[in-house]
Amino acid sequence: MDRLSLRLVPDALWDVVEPLVPGFVARPQGGGTAPLDDRAVFTAIVYVLTSGCGWRELPEQFGVSVPTAHRRFTAWTKAGLWTRIHHAILDRLGGGDLIDWSRVVVDAAATRAKKGAR
Repeated sequence: MDRLSLRLVPDALWDVVEPLVPGFVARPQGGGTAPLDDRAVFTAIVYVLTSGCGWRELPEQFGVSVPTAHRRFTAWTKAGLWTRIHHAILDRLGGGDLIDWSRVVVDAAATRAKKGAR
């Protein structure tokens, strides 16, 4: 792993993420190659999401093709991976008493209002 990859996905983060990543499922139409390393794909996705670059600008240094990275991002999104990672990290931080709950804010803008409720 190069320095950029380790900075994007340090070992401590990968220890949390790895057990949550859904297993590889071959495409129903067949073809393709053997599954890529999940950490490499995850790192490539993190790069795209944090750098602001488009999928098509994904550097080759990650060893993951654009279609593979995007396909896996879509599959992992449908599987709820990002929410599970969020909860796992919050659980770890909370268990280590590393969250200052006095500074928590609930964002009501994301809360659905019931029709006719007052």
